[in-house]
This record gives sequence, structure tokens and C-alpha cells, in this order.
Amino acid sequence: MGEYGQGVQQTQRRRPYSCAWCGRTMVDSQLGRRRKYCKRSCRQRAYEQRALAEGTSIPADSVILSAAEAESFGDRMFELRCAAEDLATAITEDVGRAELRDMACALLALARDAERLR
Repeated sequence: MGEYGQGVQQTQRRRPYSCAWCGRTMVDSQLGRRRKYCKRSCRQRAYEQRALAEGTSIPADSVILSAAEAESFGDRMFELRCAAEDLATAITEDVGRAELRDMACALLALARDAERLR
């Protein structure tokens, strides 16, 4: 691979991604394998969940949420949908560019928050 190919690979690896347990944003270091969890405690909680599901009919890749966590996730998704609808309405009504930008930033913030499962 030439210099160009290595630069593209490094750029892709440095892109932020989420912890597989808590959803916190992480960025890879330049060396080594991509981490799946942001902290040891997240890795431990994921292990405990897998161990509890072992020997049951629950698929290994399932995510188990408490009722409160599921409700919170549903609330965040509702907020996200409402913000998207508001933005679509504002575009239809020819709202000014600055207000559209503010609404898009708010929508993006809600999407980032909604991305967390816990």
C-alpha cells in the first residue's frame, strides 16, 4: 500500500465511534486494535450480561435493558423524531438559514444522545 492508502486507513480509524456498552464516544489510538469498550467497567458489565444469558434462549448478541432504560431510550427517540419533523416543517416554510442551522445542530445533538442505549 502506498502513502495514499495508509493516509486513508488512518483517517478512517481516527473517526469517533461509541462504546459497545454505555455508548460514550471514543476515538482510537493510532496503534493497535480498535477498542470495543471505553472502560474496564463497561467491559465487565458486558461480560456479566453475556454470562447471565449463557445457557438461555436469549441470543448472545442481545442487548438487555431495564424497563427504565428502555423507556428512556424511547423518550430520546421520540425527541429525535419531533426535532426532525420540526426541521422538515421549517424547510417547507422557508425559514432563514441561521435558524435552520440551529435546528440542524439541535437535531444532531439529539441524535448523538439517542445513540446511547444506556
